[in-house]
Amino acid sequence: MPIRPQYRRVSALQRQFFNREGILAAYDEELRGVADRPRILNVVGVGGIGKSRLLQELRNRTPDHCRTARLDLQLPTMRQQEDALAVLRVEFGAQGVQFDRFDIAYAVLWQRVHPQLQLNPKTTPFAQESEVLRSILDDAMGLPVFGTAAGLMRLTGRAITNRKRRQRIESDPTLQELDSLSTTELGHAVSYLFAEEMRASAAERPYVLYVDAYEALVPTPLPGGRSYGSDAWLRDLLGQLHGGLTVLASREELRWAVYDPDWASVIRRSELDGLPMAARLDLLAQAGITEVPRQRSIARASEGLPFYLHLAVDTHLQNAAGRGSTGTAEEIVQRFLQHVSPDEVRILELLSMARTFDFGVFRAVGRAFDLPANLLIWESLTAYSFAYPLPEGWFRLHQLMIGALQRHLSPAVRRHVHGVLRTHWEGLADRMEHGPARSPGLARLSPLREAVFHGLHAGDIAAEEIQRHADRAVVLNGRQAVDGIVKDLRDHLAETQDAADGANGSRPEATAAGGRTGHEAPDSVRDAADCLEAEARLDQGDASGAIALTPRLDRPVRSLVSARLALAGANARRIAGESALAASIFERVWEGHDGAARTTAGYCMADIRMWQGDFHGAFALAEEVHGICAPEDAVTRGDLKRLMHLGHRFLMDFDGAARLLAEAEAEYRTARSVIGSANIRTNEAELYAFSDPVAAVEAAAAAVEVQRDLGAQHEIGKAFTAMAMAQTRLGQYERAASSYLNANAALDRAGYRSGRARADMFRAFLLHRIGERAAAGELLLHAAREFEACEVYPSLILAIHSAAEGLGLGGEELTALADRARPTVRPLGSLEELQGRMDAVLAMFLEGAA
Repeated sequence: MPIRPQYRRVSALQRQFFNREGILAAYDEELRGVADRPRILNVVGVGGIGKSRLLQELRNRTPDHCRTARLDLQLPTMRQQEDALAVLRVEFGAQGVQFDRFDIAYAVLWQRVHPQLQLNPKTTPFAQESEVLRSILDDAMGLPVFGTAAGLMRLTGRAITNRKRRQRIESDPTLQELDSLSTTELGHAVSYLFAEEMRASAAERPYVLYVDAYEALVPTPLPGGRSYGSDAWLRDLLGQLHGGLTVLASREELRWAVYDPDWASVIRRSELDGLPMAARLDLLAQAGITEVPRQRSIARASEGLPFYLHLAVDTHLQNAAGRGSTGTAEEIVQRFLQHVSPDEVRILELLSMARTFDFGVFRAVGRAFDLPANLLIWESLTAYSFAYPLPEGWFRLHQLMIGALQRHLSPAVRRHVHGVLRTHWEGLADRMEHGPARSPGLARLSPLREAVFHGLHAGDIAAEEIQRHADRAVVLNGRQAVDGIVKDLRDHLAETQDAADGANGSRPEATAAGGRTGHEAPDSVRDAADCLEAEARLDQGDASGAIALTPRLDRPVRSLVSARLALAGANARRIAGESALAASIFERVWEGHDGAARTTAGYCMADIRMWQGDFHGAFALAEEVHGICAPEDAVTRGDLKRLMHLGHRFLMDFDGAARLLAEAEAEYRTARSVIGSANIRTNEAELYAFSDPVAAVEAAAAAVEVQRDLGAQHEIGKAFTAMAMAQTRLGQYERAASSYLNANAALDRAGYRSGRARADMFRAFLLHRIGERAAAGELLLHAAREFEACEVYPSLILAIHSAAEGLGLGGEELTALADRARPTVRPLGSLEELQGRMDAVLAMFLEGAA
């Protein structure tokens, strides 16, 4: 049997073998040279070389007069700025660093991100560790939410008795500007204040920050060293950490100089090579391998990589009487496999094709190849040191072992294994969809992503199947599952291209290694990837990103993938304000596609008709599309009901809107649509802003929370707009102004031009209430201009004109805008009746002026 406990004991012994002279010398030199400027020691080494353990050794040898903290990016929560800064603040704070200004700024950011929660000692991060926050919260218990910087600083003046500290807080220019910053700018300000507090503390004691597993934050750098922006907050922070040293471990050298050449003078690279020869021999001797010739043979073959040394120890422990020498790393693996039963070796080879596996995968592969797949063999295989346990009974093999095992399989066998695994994952997805609630172990997996991955490498999955699997994956695992599918498609296309470039498309082994599809052309796979990514960007409100993925709008729309790609491009252009172009594309898909995307095209046509003021035509088309929806297409039926809800809301029929919203929610619940249900939360808040402002604030906060999880910037902006509208009606003007800042920041990030104009329209009513009449008039005119430019919301142009006339803020240009808008509005009923309802609703937002 494999000896897992001994393997762990050997791993523990390894700690003493990290006295790498070069890195230690570089570390000591950097510590001595700490100055008032950023410094980064970049420890670079392959996976499994021991970077994490080295960071701990460096921390252990750091002089006591230095403060230290560690940020482990292997933990998903530590990859978010908000959580990472909280961890570092607590760790450095426990060593005597005062974070008065940072704590206040962080509380403002935290309140922005969690507007539905009160600031109190239980819910506010590190409130008990912060003297400033603890004092404020103790004095303010029972008060409502008060997340503005101005409010917190006023409370600070009463809570802090030390005059010097109080003056330092009250006179800080950054704190005074926080309330005027967008959420993104506020995040930058929080990082800046953290760095400033650390700089001030460095005069007393220098500090060292250890950052581990950078590749977890940026798993796939772009060509040239750039990333997708996931590390932007970390670069922003480390670029401001003066007076200390950062030791950052990564598999690849940091190439931040592509962003700013000044990084080249900040970063010092130090390569982490394999264990020194003496350390290898010592480790092998302590593990029980005492024969000098065998020690040296294994030590040379391992090249100092701990993984191979562990394999060699396992081999020796299982066959202490073995003979022969081991000359290469491959031979170490092969020697190990000689002492595993043939059936176990065969199933290990087959399991190496799976990225992750459990007992079910093990049994499926065993049955397909007529191999023993019982519990005894399963326990034997998963006891080996190269089988890494994951939560809830899942495992993965070490990457180096995977490479050695896969070389034993022929191309035909590889494709067959991929086909078996595809079938297994699809069956698991079926059971998850139709069975009882899934277990926590399955929640971390995306079976349909794995099905697509194996289908690609088996060469038996079509682009339309990829699209349908992605749709189902959203329901099962959320949008992140589709992001994973897109990544796999991009990787597969790159591998296919590399194989073709390397051998002019003729080398058989390249085809086998890359798993090139023989049945699906790369162009259709590329279209599927572009379509899924464009739709994902739309769900996140990134219109410009979706436009970049759909540069051509004249392609045929007969296939499902091409039709949905065209619809994604059209919707992106609608958000960006190109309504006429979007409408023409919707109509082309509606007329030219007879597949599953036709109902979506019809829904989009009805949607844009409504935004352009033709409520009568929009409702008629929505009813027609609803009539041709397939019985299982609950998502589209939900979209159509939600569309008609929005129409009734814009017509000021709030009872009808509420009824249709409930019907839409029932459809989304039937379909288990995560995105549809999230959008219901936004629409619910928007409806309450007109009918129940107290409920609207709570509903908007819940919507923001849900949409943040999905990354839907346009929906976040709409939810904050609803919150601000409700707060305006309630007379909470300071909070409303802050909510509008959040709304504008999200809508601008989304490139949602008409949504921003709608927020500006209602913000003008807030400006009127607080006495800024001139600014209110300018903003109303700007919003009306934007609506006309985007060819949407003519009914709102009429509302703006009516409100401005009533407030004495009208003018010739606004009257002309209303005159052009009036003929395009086709409501249910007469235009005069709609105007009367609009005037009544406007009065709710205009009353209470200062």
